Amino acid sequence: MTATTEVPQTAAATPEASGARRNEKVGNVVSTKMQKTIVVEVEMRKAHPKYKRIIKSSKKFYAHDEQNSARVGDVVRIRESRPLSKLKRWALEEIVRRSSLTQMEDAAPKAS
Repeated sequence: MTATTEVPQTAAATPEASGARRNEKVGNVVSTKMQKTIVVEVEMRKAHPKYKRIIKSSKKFYAHDEQNSARVGDVVRIRESRPLSKLKRWALEEIVRRSSLTQMEDAAPKAS
């Protein structure tokens, strides 16, 4: 006669419902020429293993932008997601800072 205690499965216990920690990166939007896709360039700064000098390297990531809200030059935060296409494995989380070029372009047509 063994008593088994069952632990109820709560919504917070499942990794998907609790908002499992996914990788995030912050970078600049380089291209918006595709539909619902942006190209984000992330700059990484790392010390050289032997000489300890800071080296800058950059990598481009394809991210899903459902509303086509990001523009070239914006600083955005992207979050890792399931594969959406051959190259897209990231999704736009938020626009951290709008580009000043975008604001100038938006103001120009109104003045005409």
